[in-house]
Amino acid sequence: MTRFLVVLTDVRPLGGTGRNERTCPERRRQVVGASSREAADRIAGAFMALGMVRAGRQRVKVIAVGRRREG
Repeated sequence: MTRFLVVLTDVRPLGGTGRNERTCPERRRQVVGASSREAADRIAGAFMALGMVRAGRQRVKVIAVGRRREG
């Protein structure tokens, strides 16, 4: 079963090296787990209504964790 993480992060300014989430990830403000994509989308929608997200200072990411087993 695939689980999802909804992550609220700070947006950092674009530096000379660019943005590489593997070497220098954005600072996380909030992380919430969800058991379905629909639940993750609802949580992400609530985060997107926040003023800091609407102003472009924070961003919302939905990340799939694990894989769903076929069978």
